[in-house]
Amino acid sequence: MKKHNFYAGPSILSEYTIKNTAEAVLNFADTGLSILEVSHRSKEFSAVIEEAAQLVKELLDVPEGYHVLFLGGGASMQFCMVPFNLLKKKAAYLETGTWAVNAIKEAKLFGEVDVVASSKDANFSFIPKDFVIPTDADYFHFTTNNTIFGTEVRKDIDSPVPLVADMSSDIFSRPIDVSKYDVIYAGAQKNLAPAGVTIAIVKESALGQIERAIPTMLDYRTHIKKGSMFNTPPVLPIFSALQTLKYYKNLGGVAAIEKIDIEKAAKLYDAIDSSKLFVGTAATEDRSIMNVCFVMKPEYAELEKEFVEFATSKGMVGIKGHRSVGGFRASLYNALPMESVDALIATMKEFEANH
Repeated sequence: MKKHNFYAGPSILSEYTIKNTAEAVLNFADTGLSILEVSHRSKEFSAVIEEAAQLVKELLDVPEGYHVLFLGGGASMQFCMVPFNLLKKKAAYLETGTWAVNAIKEAKLFGEVDVVASSKDANFSFIPKDFVIPTDADYFHFTTNNTIFGTEVRKDIDSPVPLVADMSSDIFSRPIDVSKYDVIYAGAQKNLAPAGVTIAIVKESALGQIERAIPTMLDYRTHIKKGSMFNTPPVLPIFSALQTLKYYKNLGGVAAIEKIDIEKAAKLYDAIDSSKLFVGTAATEDRSIMNVCFVMKPEYAELEKEFVEFATSKGMVGIKGHRSVGGFRASLYNALPMESVDALIATMKEFEANH
């Protein structure tokens, strides 16, 4: 039976990425060695990390003055690394979900944090609107996609101060005006590579403006100076990231990917909206095209467990909602084919017909 992978992260990778990574595990770049055992300073791997950085710049149209870094620690490390490097007196944050809450908590260790708006009281079911970003903030931070609650900001916010964004779960799903940002960061395990590497796109002129001492490993300038090789980088995930970036380029780039992603999400949301059993949980205007969250209508709530079991029997993997919210979540990352969306919709319709 074919499996359809809707896991939220680590999540589906393209066949291109998996095949090329598997081959490199056996024989990397015709060295006769596995990618798992080569030196990160070998000329073969140096070529990998350089090409990966260049492809990130090409796909996202990164302007001059920015550096692409490959770091450890996940996006959660960036929650403290950003304010460590950028927060002089005050930063502004938008609170839209669990990961935004965690980022705010870390930033408060370094200075004043102005939470300009929050949707917490509504269980993070929408993106706040009409908030005011203070002009005296050092930066404005927002999380572009809310993986747990299924909301998304699909635009570059107009801001009087530089932007910082956690794009872990929707990077490479839309064009970005990188020039508006001081830092963009993303854990790789949703739209790029296996878990273990985080990419950060950092504006060099934004650094060196604070007086506090920064631990060497947490200073972006350390990793810029050493080309992401101050310490041993996560070699295998970076190699896999390069394969995904090549795959994205072959698809026609980010604009082409966005069109496909919108079509996949629209088809699934249409099925949910027309269903007698299921209902979406996010405000319609803020629905994520990466993480589609839905539940049983109240009168059918007792069928939730039965649907998960039925969907699993049909090859649907990872559709159970996050443990903190329940229900269902279908993650439609770039590598997920339309075939899987169609299979999930067919499963939902069959279950509805049975009940």
